[in-house]
Amino acid sequence: MAKTNSSRPEDTPRFPKTVTAAIQAAREKQSLDIVVLDLREIGAFADYFVVCTGQNPRQMAAIAESIGDTLRNELGDRAAVVEGGKQSGWILLDYFNVVVHIFSQECREFYDLERLWGTAVRHEIASEAT
Repeated sequence: MAKTNSSRPEDTPRFPKTVTAAIQAAREKQSLDIVVLDLREIGAFADYFVVCTGQNPRQMAAIAESIGDTLRNELGDRAAVVEGGKQSGWILLDYFNVVVHIFSQECREFYDLERLWGTAVRHEIASEAT
């Protein structure tokens, strides 16, 4: 399994604008453990997953709202599907080629997308905005 640790902006791979904007919006809301899974080489239904963790339901909702607002205002992108909710422990924002997963810590461990998509190239992104 390929893994890239991307902690500084100069180390961050060049992602599509949707991924980069989602990462920045998640960082601005102090999201934890941001990971980008590059699914292009494994024939998945999306090119990228952006996975992050919120510390409580209110923060998870704020992360989702920030990502939605940022992608809509900066790129004109709207999620085709929004699933879950702040009380469910997970929120999914589907932008077709990019799917954003916002989890509580408990749900992230339960669903374990990083293991499920273990053959994807994994990019760990520093949570703090730099």
